[in-house]
Amino acid sequence: MERSTPATDGLVMPAEWTHHEGCVMAWPCRTSLWRAHLEAAKAEYSAVARDIARFEAVLMVAPPGSAGEASAACGDGVDVVEWPVDDSWARDIGAIIVSDGRRRAGVGFAFNAWGEKYEPFIDDAAFASRMCAHLELDFYDAAPFVLEGGALTVDGAGTLLTTEETLLNPNRNPGMGRHDIEAELRVWLGVEHVVWLPFGLVEDRDTDGHVDNVAAFVAPGTVVAQTTADPDNPNFARLRRNIEVLRAAGLEVIEIDVLPYATVGGERVVVPPTNFYQANGAVIVPVVAGAEGDRALAAVQHAVGDRVVVGVPGSVLAYGGGGVHCITQQVPAAGGS
Repeated sequence: MERSTPATDGLVMPAEWTHHEGCVMAWPCRTSLWRAHLEAAKAEYSAVARDIARFEAVLMVAPPGSAGEASAACGDGVDVVEWPVDDSWARDIGAIIVSDGRRRAGVGFAFNAWGEKYEPFIDDAAFASRMCAHLELDFYDAAPFVLEGGALTVDGAGTLLTTEETLLNPNRNPGMGRHDIEAELRVWLGVEHVVWLPFGLVEDRDTDGHVDNVAAFVAPGTVVAQTTADPDNPNFARLRRNIEVLRAAGLEVIEIDVLPYATVGGERVVVPPTNFYQANGAVIVPVVAGAEGDRALAAVQHAVGDRVVVGVPGSVLAYGGGGVHCITQQVPAAGGS
C-alpha cells in the first residue's frame, strides 16, 4: 500500500501570514547552552510570548515542574502545558502544519539537533508528535528525512526558499543531493518550486545557515532579504549573492540593509531583523536597543505594509543561536486565509 503523505492527500504548507489558530513555543531550559544567561533568556522568551498573545493564542510548552515559573513570567494570556523538552527552539522541533483549507495535519521530520551538535535531543525529536497529539491533529511522520522549520520559508503559492549551507550539509541527510531533497519537500510540504540561496549568515554556526536569518516571504512571490550596508561586514558579499539568486528566480525582493550586533557576556552576536514572526495582523521583530534597532523596525514596517510591527529584545536570543522566528511555530487556522 502506498504511504499516505500530504502531497497524496492534497495538503500543503500555508504561508506564515495566513490566519493562525495560535502559536507554539517552548520554555528555555538547557543550562549548558544559556549558561549564566538562562534567566535573561526566559525574560526574552516571555516578552515574545506576551507580545504575540496580543494578536493570537500562545501555547508555551514547559519542562515538567516548570509550568508555574513559565506561567508567572508569561502572564494570563499564555496557556502553559508541561511535557519533556531538551531545548527551546519550537520552529525547528515543532510540527509543520499542512492544510487543504478544511482539513489540517502536522508533519514531523526527523530532528538530529542540527547535526548532533547538542545532546540529548530525544525529547525534542518527539516534540512534533506530542504537539499534534495535544492539538488533536493527524500526524504524518516524515522520518528519516531530517529537516528543521527554520531551514525554509514558503509563499503559499508553491515556492519554497532554503539555503544550500543547511539542506545540502551532509550532517542532515548524507547521500541525498539537491534533486532528492526537493522531492522530499514536494512530498511532505506540497510545494512545487524550490529556490536555493547559497548562504546563511557567517555567524550562524549552530544551524549551518538557516534561511530565517537571511530571508522571509511576506507575500506570494515577495521576499524580505537581509543585506548589510557595511562593505567590511563578512556577510556583505554573501548576502549580495543571495539577492542575485532571488532576483534571477523572478522574485520581488525587499532588502533590509540593517544588520545589528550586540554584546552578551563578552560575546558579539548578530541580531538579524529578518528573523521575525508573522502573527495575525502583526510582525514580531527581534531588535537591539538604540538607533540600529529603530532603523531595523522601520525597514520591516516598510516591507510588510499595514501590519503592526512590534520590536522585542533579541540579543540574548541571538546569544543562544536564534531569534523570534526560531522560538515560534505557527498553527494555521482551519479554513484560514
